[in-house]
Amino acid sequence: MAEGVDAVLSMVTDDKALRAIALGPDGVIAGLRPGAVWAEMSTVSPEVTRELGAAITARGAALIDAPVSGSPITLEAGQLSFMVGGDPAALEKVRSCLLAIGPTITHVGELGLAVTMKIATNLGLAVQMLAFSEAVVLAEKAGIARERAVEVLLKSVIASPMVKYRGPFVLGMPAEALFDVNMAQKDLGLALSMGRALGVPLPSVALVDELLSAARGLDLADYDFAVVFDVIARMSGLRPSLKKPR
Repeated sequence: MAEGVDAVLSMVTDDKALRAIALGPDGVIAGLRPGAVWAEMSTVSPEVTRELGAAITARGAALIDAPVSGSPITLEAGQLSFMVGGDPAALEKVRSCLLAIGPTITHVGELGLAVTMKIATNLGLAVQMLAFSEAVVLAEKAGIARERAVEVLLKSVIASPMVKYRGPFVLGMPAEALFDVNMAQKDLGLALSMGRALGVPLPSVALVDELLSAARGLDLADYDFAVVFDVIARMSGLRPSLKKPR
C-alpha cells in the first residue's frame, strides 16, 4: 500500500487497528521506502506510536504523530488543527499535505507527545460536556425551561467552541454521532492509563467515564458522548434529550 509514495496519511480507531495496518508483510511499514514519511493521525497510545516509530526509523523512513483537534463541523468550516510530534524535518516534508486538511499545525515535541496532547485535549471535551449537562439539569430542576437554560449558557463565559456546537444536543440528540460513547471512552481510558502511570489524579475523568458506562447500560452507546446528559437527567428525575430519527 505504501510502496512508491513519499507520504502516507492514516487515521484509525485504536491501537489494535493501527497495528493491523502497520505490521505484517502487507502492512504500511513493509512498504515504506527510505526517506518516506508516515503522518499518523489517530488517537492511540503514545507507547504504540513510539514502538512503530522505532520500526519505521530502522527502515530509513520517519513517523510523525499528527492527530487533529476538531470534528466534522470544524472540518467543514476549514478549522481543523494539527498537533505534531516527531522529527521537524519529517514534518516539513508533509506540511503541505496537512495544510490541505487544516490550517493550523503546532509541533509539540518528540514522537508520541502529539498523541499525548490529543488525549489531554479529549479528556477536557468529556469533562466540559458533563459540567454543561449538570448546569442545564440544575437550572431545569429549579424551574427554568431547558431551552432557556441552554440559550443562556451558550451566551455565557462557559461557551467554548465545543460547547457551542455540542450543547444544543441536549435539546435534540442527532441520529449520527460526531463522536460516539465507545470512542469517547476509548480516549478516556487512554487518559486514565496515562494518569496512573504518571501519578496524576484525574477524578473528573474517572467520573465521566463511569457515567458514560451508564449510558452504554441504557443502550445509548451509538449516540454522541453528549448523551451523558441523559444519565444526569434520568438520575434527577427529568426527561432525557429528544432523539432524532435514525
